[in-house]
Amino acid sequence: MVWGSSKKASQSSSDAVKERPRAAKKSKTKKPHGLIRRISGYLLRKGAYWGVVFALWGGIIFVGLSFYVLLDLPSPASLDLPERSPSVTIMSASGEIMARRGTFSGDDVELDELPAYLPDAVIATEDRRFYLHFGVDPIGLVRALITNYQAGYVVQGGSTISQQLAKNLFLNPERTLRRKIQEMVLAVWLEAKYNKKEILQLYLNRVYFGAGAYGVDAAARRYFSKSARDVTLAESAVLAGLLKAPSKYAPTKNPDRAEDRAYLVLNNMVRSGYITKEIGQLAVDEPASLVTQPEGRSNQYIVDWVVEQLPGFVGKLTRDIVVETTVDPRLQMLAERSVREILEQYGKNKNASQAALVALDGRGAIRALVGGRSYSSSQFNRAVKAQRQPGSAFKPFVYLSALENGFEPESQVLDRPIKIKDWSPNNYNNVYRGEVSLRDSFANSLNTVAVRLVQKVGTKKVLKTARRLGIKTPLHTNPSIALGTAELSLLELTGAYVPFSNGGEGVLPFIINRIRTKSGTVIYERIGSGPGNVVKDKPLDQINDLLAAVTKYGTGTKANFDDRPIAGKTGTSQEFRDAWFIGYSAQLTAGVWVGNDDGSPMKRVTGGGLPTSIWRSFMAPAHQGFPVVALPGSKLPPIRSIDQLLARTRPGKIKIVQATRPKAQTKAEVKEVEKEPPLLKRRKKQPVFSADTFFSQMDSN
Repeated sequence: MVWGSSKKASQSSSDAVKERPRAAKKSKTKKPHGLIRRISGYLLRKGAYWGVVFALWGGIIFVGLSFYVLLDLPSPASLDLPERSPSVTIMSASGEIMARRGTFSGDDVELDELPAYLPDAVIATEDRRFYLHFGVDPIGLVRALITNYQAGYVVQGGSTISQQLAKNLFLNPERTLRRKIQEMVLAVWLEAKYNKKEILQLYLNRVYFGAGAYGVDAAARRYFSKSARDVTLAESAVLAGLLKAPSKYAPTKNPDRAEDRAYLVLNNMVRSGYITKEIGQLAVDEPASLVTQPEGRSNQYIVDWVVEQLPGFVGKLTRDIVVETTVDPRLQMLAERSVREILEQYGKNKNASQAALVALDGRGAIRALVGGRSYSSSQFNRAVKAQRQPGSAFKPFVYLSALENGFEPESQVLDRPIKIKDWSPNNYNNVYRGEVSLRDSFANSLNTVAVRLVQKVGTKKVLKTARRLGIKTPLHTNPSIALGTAELSLLELTGAYVPFSNGGEGVLPFIINRIRTKSGTVIYERIGSGPGNVVKDKPLDQINDLLAAVTKYGTGTKANFDDRPIAGKTGTSQEFRDAWFIGYSAQLTAGVWVGNDDGSPMKRVTGGGLPTSIWRSFMAPAHQGFPVVALPGSKLPPIRSIDQLLARTRPGKIKIVQATRPKAQTKAEVKEVEKEPPLLKRRKKQPVFSADTFFSQMDSN
């Protein structure tokens, strides 16, 4: 039974085994998501690899680009603000500023010295977020990119004031990505080293405002004849408007553009909350008026010459200086006008393209100097640098030598053809008079008589006389020296005539009276009266008798005016290449040269023609307010005191409003003015007051 039971149990167990379900066989087909996992893993591994590679190469490229961009940029830690170049302020005898030279021409003003609306105008227009950014304005850059993209061209630059200062101080003006990055780096450095007030002050004192003016004070003086400390709100708007494009918006060139730009600045100030709408409207209704000295005209011949002389007086320029000259603004304006008007009226028909004029007082101080017809056309100073043959204008030295060696004005001399070896000088028009007095031969400029006088007194004595009176240029010893064949400058020859007018005192022509620093320290001051007496009383009276005869009945009669005692001498070189008149009253000696730069002949222009006309056109109005004083040698008792000779009225200050016709505005400029709704009303523009109007008013006074 037990066995049977065991068997039965075993059978049951076997059946149980047989009835157990079989495990499902695995399918040999791969599922899709497994493949994806394998591909993803592969890509991740490769991606990680190439990511590392690209990161390494990106780092290398970034370092290389950074090295390239910053290669020529000094380390910010070693940067120092560059010293501004010293300036030269040149002033007239009456204290007016004639010109400023140097890359920095005004005072270095403190921010606290300026009216608050001036820096506010700059910030409102150039960098509204100036006090919020760290040197680079990301918001401004994004705004500029969007604006430029919408416009299709560059409208905004996105540069902050700090960036502009960095560019002006350390970088060149090229417009490249490399320079832009350098600019940003330096702007951040400036912000780290200086506070906002210091940066703004540096910017205003160094940035270019057009018309040769660097710094806000120089610009205020250039455009408004005042310090930046004293500018009005309207004037501040003009100055702030210049910074975007100084040449385009300079009121000296484009007054309408300057006014439109100032209008935009005032709207920006209202919009930014710096001024109220009412105050802004007042500035719009009463815009700034351009008021400057007559710079850019013939004054520039003087300015160039003065600057050339400075190294001899002060050596290397290391600080701002003020040069006080002897120039009289009233006489300078008259001299310029005389040269211009006579040449415009007669020059073309006479084939005379150029002229020069210089006027000196009895001390040798240069009161007026015009180096040519137009400085803008030619900067060559013909009054100082041109060497030309004076012709008969040299004869006073010949005749003075004769008078000092026994001749009298009434002495008879022979006027007949003369031959010296192969040279046969002729009189003008080949007219000969036989026996003639020294006075008449001089008045009529007889060449044969002058040659005979040189033969009698000797060439050496004539040259000695010329040197004694102030001719420093080496002269030849040929007999033709009697006819002025040695080349001289107008200034040198005119200076040698001054002793005839002042009582025989030699002079050394000068134009610089004093040089000082802006603080008042005197560096140089002219002291001394010159070489002393160079002509004794009797020969001085006699030569003045002869020179007066030239203007009374000789070749220079066109020079007379107002019955005032005058004297002088005409001169004409061969083939009418040069024409001169040097003449004087007791107070003023003036010389005029007319000719062509290339030495081509004029159409029979003599010293008694165009030069004398220019001389009279200048001297007649120049003597208004001068007392009538006799010349040495006249029947009236001469006044030999230099102080009496220089008695005159003090000229008033001359200011001129300059403007030119406005250029047509581009569509972009019109859009710029109108891109935001204006908050202020435009004023009705008035006609521009021009330089020509100024001179016509001067003529009528």
